[in-house]
Amino acid sequence: MPRPPGDPRVLLGRRVSLRHRLPSPGPGGRYSDAVGELDQDRERWLVHTRRGPVVVDPADVVAVREVPPARPRRAPLGEVAALERVCARAWPAPVTRPLGEWLLRAAGGFTGRANSALVIADPGLPVPDALAAVVHFAAAHGVAPLAQVAQTTPWEAAVRRAGWVVDESHPVSVRVARLPDIPAGSRAEAAIEIADAPTSEWWRLVAGTARPSETQRAVLGSGLVGFGLARIDGEVVGAVRAALVDEWVHLARLTIGQAWRRRGLGRALTVAAAGWAAQHGARHAVLQVSQDDAAADRLYSGLGFTEHHRYRYWAPPVSGSGA
Repeated sequence: MPRPPGDPRVLLGRRVSLRHRLPSPGPGGRYSDAVGELDQDRERWLVHTRRGPVVVDPADVVAVREVPPARPRRAPLGEVAALERVCARAWPAPVTRPLGEWLLRAAGGFTGRANSALVIADPGLPVPDALAAVVHFAAAHGVAPLAQVAQTTPWEAAVRRAGWVVDESHPVSVRVARLPDIPAGSRAEAAIEIADAPTSEWWRLVAGTARPSETQRAVLGSGLVGFGLARIDGEVVGAVRAALVDEWVHLARLTIGQAWRRRGLGRALTVAAAGWAAQHGARHAVLQVSQDDAAADRLYSGLGFTEHHRYRYWAPPVSGSGA
């Protein structure tokens, strides 16, 4: 690949401004600037912008330079609360109890989302008292007391003031995309299907066992769910879960067998799940992914997903007082 001015190779994985010639110049001129994370797709450059990926032929690159990280756009609190409710319905805990607008959840310890209090809006009583109720509920159901709280919100500030401690080990990014904006097609050489019921092979990939527990079945199998499978020569090599809630599809548990990674299977499964959801009336997709998962970040950015907000888990101080 020829080296244009600025040599993009040294900027791979960084946020850049890449100026390039347009194949068909319009009223705006002959050039355009793509701003986002720089990636490489075979012999072409790929810039993951806020509006989706921009593909540029090397011969069309005029200049490229590194730019500072984007300032996160803060979603309105009402939208954050509404989207978190969608995600909670798509990932249903077997035991729940409302506390004002909070939701207490327990699922025998299976996943943090299903075993934490969803802290959104008003619990209907002082926050220290509400957090004490979280501790009591968790103890009654044999799970650790945790609160799932969106970052940089008044809810997080209130939990911090109450003396709870943030768990820095698992920060999560909540990402969204309009289904029509997700690119169709993939280069993966696999047969993809979205089944109405999970198979033992699906369970083995996403849960590590062909015989899931009742709790695992309750969380992953409840609701209107599509169970995505990727097969190569008859062998199941990838899986994904797609849960429908109103006009949303919640995508989760994307898993590719170790020997089959980096072959486009994650993209193929995600695209297929999005298409299935659109056929069932969904208009938007949402997923919750670790902020530390670089591979997932590249995949979902390349499919047009953008960050809506972030959340972290909070726990009571060591004393366990909950206040």
